[in-house]
Amino acid sequence: MTQATIWVPAVSKADGPLYLAIAEALASDIRSGRLHAGQRLPPQRALAQALGIDFTTVSRAYAEAGKRGLVEGRVGQGTYIRRQPAVSRDGNGHAPVPGIVDMSMNLPPHPQDSALSARMWEGTAALREAAGPEILFQYQIPGGTERDRAAGAHWLASRLGAVPAGRVLVCPGAQGALLAVLGALAAPGDVVCTQTLTYPGFLSAAAHLRLQVAGIAADGEGLLPDAFEAACKALRPKALYCNPTLHNPTAATLSPARRRAVLDVARRHAVPVIEDDAYGALPADPVAPLAALDPGIVYHIAGLAKSLSPALRIAYLVSPGVEAARRLSLSIRATASMASPLTAALATLWIEDGTAQAALEGIRRETHARQQLARRILPHDCLSSDAGAFHIWLRLPRPWTRGDFASQLRSIGIGVVTADAFAVESAPEAVRLGLGVPASRDDLTRSLEAVKALLESAPAATAIVV
Repeated sequence: MTQATIWVPAVSKADGPLYLAIAEALASDIRSGRLHAGQRLPPQRALAQALGIDFTTVSRAYAEAGKRGLVEGRVGQGTYIRRQPAVSRDGNGHAPVPGIVDMSMNLPPHPQDSALSARMWEGTAALREAAGPEILFQYQIPGGTERDRAAGAHWLASRLGAVPAGRVLVCPGAQGALLAVLGALAAPGDVVCTQTLTYPGFLSAAAHLRLQVAGIAADGEGLLPDAFEAACKALRPKALYCNPTLHNPTAATLSPARRRAVLDVARRHAVPVIEDDAYGALPADPVAPLAALDPGIVYHIAGLAKSLSPALRIAYLVSPGVEAARRLSLSIRATASMASPLTAALATLWIEDGTAQAALEGIRRETHARQQLARRILPHDCLSSDAGAFHIWLRLPRPWTRGDFASQLRSIGIGVVTADAFAVESAPEAVRLGLGVPASRDDLTRSLEAVKALLESAPAATAIVV
């Protein structure tokens, strides 16, 4: 029997869901030659112990690797690296160039505007004068300075209306805000609800806090109020997490009527709502956020990663009241101490001098252009998206499975995310494509045409079995 390979990947929670990070590390090590066909991987419990994580996470990672065709399980023997399909070559004998684009990341597209880029960099240079040298040598209170909170309230005013700065907290990114809210509202073993397909970062935070996640059924528009009410009656959840505008991954947006219906259920059952408004700034004519409709029951999280810059790692958390803000400050102190004063000050400077609004408009323009490309190239009957979103939900036609489709794309250098990463329960045959990573529209066009070509072929015609 082949001895198990001593393989321990370098992964962290910062890489996203750990089981996906392990599967990606496995794929990378196969491509690099560190792992070879026929080698046996460590037993799942041994790898879990080596990484200091739970057995279930490793089990999901091995299952994901199996779906991608990277490994195979042999009864009574263990898990082995599969022989990978031979790489097809063109008429000149050239193999496809790896790394066409990683469409698994959901980043805002870089605005094709050199003047805007220069303006944003000028803001970093101006920060020294605006903030003063003391910012480099001081801690700040959890939740941010009064000026930073006021800037956050100003940034959100077009969507939420006038919000007192005392209800706004500056957090270390949307994930930091989400962890603070969940930690304040629920204890280990408590139930929190979310749509059956949801943001993986929420699932990671809930798992970290040992919360039980209950999936709420949805239709093409989003979360179903009746299903939420049934869950409230049966499970008595401590909170509802939702992403009502340009939902990740389906890109659906709840209508005003649906939003009111969800809030009515939450109010009747006294269930706080955590509104992740990551994409709320992107639509030119947005639907009113839940926090604008019922601010007394909604915790509103507005990260700047999607609407301004992922590098800032700043999010504004609007609490239902000043007392709730005080409690959340304690939660922030316990989990992260504070948001970075430097990046918070830069965000404030950009908001105050109009750079943030200019960047948002540039992201909107480039997003619309890339969505038009996607809709021109990809078949509409498989597509769920929105002109304001820089991601696409691609439902796969039979007989494609999400694992086979993602594996075949990966073999030509295109990374996508399968539905498994978002699924609370069973995952549909679908993948998410991020349109923002390609450096240019030409790069995006080539990648989308490769996706289209694969959709139009049969799995049997693309797979090589030896």
